[in-house]
Amino acid sequence: QISDLHIKPPGALAYGRVDTAKALERCVAALGAFEPAPDFVVISGDLVDTPSVEEYDYLKQLLAPLRLPFAGIPGNHDSREWMREAFPSAPYVHATGPLDQKIEVNGLDLLLLDSSVAGKPHGMLEASTLQWLDAALAAAVDRPALLFLHHPPFKGGIWHMDRQDLFNADELAAIVKRHPRARLIACGHVHRAMLTTFAGIAVTICPAPNHAVDLDLGQLREPSFKVEPPAFHLHSWFPGQDFGQVVTHQVPIGQFDGPHPFFGPDGKLL
Repeated sequence: QISDLHIKPPGALAYGRVDTAKALERCVAALGAFEPAPDFVVISGDLVDTPSVEEYDYLKQLLAPLRLPFAGIPGNHDSREWMREAFPSAPYVHATGPLDQKIEVNGLDLLLLDSSVAGKPHGMLEASTLQWLDAALAAAVDRPALLFLHHPPFKGGIWHMDRQDLFNADELAAIVKRHPRARLIACGHVHRAMLTTFAGIAVTICPAPNHAVDLDLGQLREPSFKVEPPAFHLHSWFPGQDFGQVVTHQVPIGQFDGPHPFFGPDGKLL
């Protein structure tokens, strides 16, 4: 899972400071170098920054070297209409409206939920999305499902982000509680890793490849960002009893020393 790419027109910097295109290039390179290769990449919203055809064209150019299958869902910086035009072959559930999608990956169902609200920073799952999700979870009771959406359904403590989270999280919770095959809810939006529980299952926020929302838990500063080490989330599913186990790894993006062996040729710890 990667999230919050915020691609701007070529040459433009986000907030006059962050080169989000270079950040995505490094992210794509890291995904391509990872072994074993991930089965699928979900981009959980804010693919572009100030939505325009130019930005989506540039996004597609930057994603072209990615040799892995992927799908994206809108965030509050996206446009449903232009995303649909940019990625017309995606398996959208609805002919118009929310860009919800279902993707089958080996023994898993990936359910991508469009929480975007046109012209607003907060999230809301429309009635059509909620109805589809309930039906989709009921349709294959023996397959584990991972849910992806942009807006987190919980408050993480960063005051200016908490006021623009998922506004109808209670409706999502009611559906998740009815379907035990839902094993994880994975979000974006906040540009930094978080983990908690929601409706009885794990919910995560994926960090961004570019910049992070300042971790201000005391309303000490104006809404701010910091350039922190970038990363993505790797969700690993291990089959087993009760729909198996999902383990989420945070993978840093960049060049690092190693890997180095723990043991020498004689089998002894170095």
